[in-house]
Amino acid sequence: MDQALIRLLADLHKDGERQGPGGEAETRLALRLAGLDGSRPLKIADIGCGTGASTIVLAKELDARITAVDFLPEFLEELELRAKGQGVSERITPLCSSMDDLPFPDEAFDAIWSEGAVYNMGFESGISTWRRFLKPGGMLVVSEITWLRDRRPPEIQSYWETEYPEIDVASAKMGILERHGYSPEGYFILPPRCWLENYYYPLRSRFAAFLERHEGNGQARDIVRAEEREIALYEKFRDCFSYGVYVARRV
Repeated sequence: MDQALIRLLADLHKDGERQGPGGEAETRLALRLAGLDGSRPLKIADIGCGTGASTIVLAKELDARITAVDFLPEFLEELELRAKGQGVSERITPLCSSMDDLPFPDEAFDAIWSEGAVYNMGFESGISTWRRFLKPGGMLVVSEITWLRDRRPPEIQSYWETEYPEIDVASAKMGILERHGYSPEGYFILPPRCWLENYYYPLRSRFAAFLERHEGNGQARDIVRAEEREIALYEKFRDCFSYGVYVARRV
């Protein structure tokens, strides 16, 4: 990706509570489905952590050492500030790294977490690459854009097949997990508030200031237009797709 575009995207998103759809209640639900609690010390990698929305929930809920991975240092700096403000910074180690070139030894973690980020590698590539970092019996929790219907209107079908060709129904994603040495243990979809109130509406509220900071920048205008289109498509077709949260055990 063009470096200038990356810098613009980082500037737009770094002040957001989230860099994608999600919610604290949904992170806690995934923890319960994964059987993770504070009864024993854990080692967790949060891959594609952004500014730490899920990381901080994990640090509060668990007795865990969490390695928070993102390739944007701006996001990690914001995560560190937020973690200090929440009193959990001693449990979190930021790591600036690409998710497809992680420096971890085999079987290093009890759990791998990734909310709204695996699409950067692709679901199959991500879950297959990361498996070796899990201890036997370790848990994978990953959210992935997922069709909610077998048939969709052509407008939304075309959009997502262009943006992310790996989009598919949940049963297909479960099959991929099984083929790559996981046992699916739980699944749920993110409700509309995780998209609208928690992500899209706060993002939209930052557009004007973002465009003012980058006045005359055509790339900045294109980013806002693309985001506005995505928001409009979700509002129109929210019954056709969402993020599915997949919980699976390494077997």
